[in-house]
Amino acid sequence: MLALAARRLYLGERVPGLDMTVPTAPVRFVADVMLGRLARWLRILGYDTLYSPTLDDPELARIARLEDRILLTADVELARRRGLRVILVSDDRIEAQLRAVSRELRLSVHEAFSRCINCNTTLVELDREEARPLVPPYVFATQTRFRRCPRCGKVFWRGTHWARMRAALESGDFGGENG
Repeated sequence: MLALAARRLYLGERVPGLDMTVPTAPVRFVADVMLGRLARWLRILGYDTLYSPTLDDPELARIARLEDRILLTADVELARRRGLRVILVSDDRIEAQLRAVSRELRLSVHEAFSRCINCNTTLVELDREEARPLVPPYVFATQTRFRRCPRCGKVFWRGTHWARMRAALESGDFGGENG
């Protein structure tokens, strides 16, 4: 567990006395309503990131405490709540948000493309023949590896969208100005 007990983390700030480079437990997040795009990109990177536009501030705080998650928020008042590990996200640009969170927590891409970007569930390998009725014929003909979300059923493969996302991860260009 990260030893951050009740300390607020702000983007760009170093916390004296805390080693944030090698967490002993997987980093997990819960994101507020204003950070849906950041939540999706963290999922693409392979991080367990809860997000729902229907969660209110008390529920976000409860989940963060109960599940030992880092709360990502753009809400200064929410960030001030006691007993939470928080990163206050002040930039609207997705590139800056990801760079700042990555810099603070030393995020990596070793688990990239392992979670469903829609519902956050860990993807499972799908046999190619099982994928046949679930994907377009061209995709089946050109792809050999498929993954499926056991929760929502969405099927993923490494098509041109995958190449674009990988390029974005490597270059830091996450498309668009708004987060």
